[in-house]
Amino acid sequence: MEINLAQCFIAVDDHDKALTFYRDALGLEVRNDVAYEGMRWVTVGSPAQPDVEIVLESPLADPNAAESDRQKVTELMAKGLLRGVIFRTDDVDATFERIRAAGGEVLQEPMDQPYSVRDCAFRDPAGNMLRFRQPRG
Repeated sequence: MEINLAQCFIAVDDHDKALTFYRDALGLEVRNDVAYEGMRWVTVGSPAQPDVEIVLESPLADPNAAESDRQKVTELMAKGLLRGVIFRTDDVDATFERIRAAGGEVLQEPMDQPYSVRDCAFRDPAGNMLRFRQPRG
């Protein structure tokens, strides 16, 4: 039996801003942009990983979610407290410069970590933390 990652989800509050960031700053390809019954979700992914997608979806896309829950999620997003994604790259310094030049909000400049990676971190337009790591040695 084989199990592989197919999709992961990132909550975004503005699909157009998120799309610009993930497509233009990160260089991911847009695979789907779907509007359905008042909802929208966009899937993006690396051309090097055609079987893995990141779904950019509104928080609490469920139309039955309570307004108080929507407000709580919005507050957590604004604080950057929702989980993001860790990307692997073969050149973390070049990746950092590309994203910073595209206007990405820097959280951590590239640095060597004691756990055998060099990494950096940014926030996406919705406040999600994205880390980019390069294995060392």
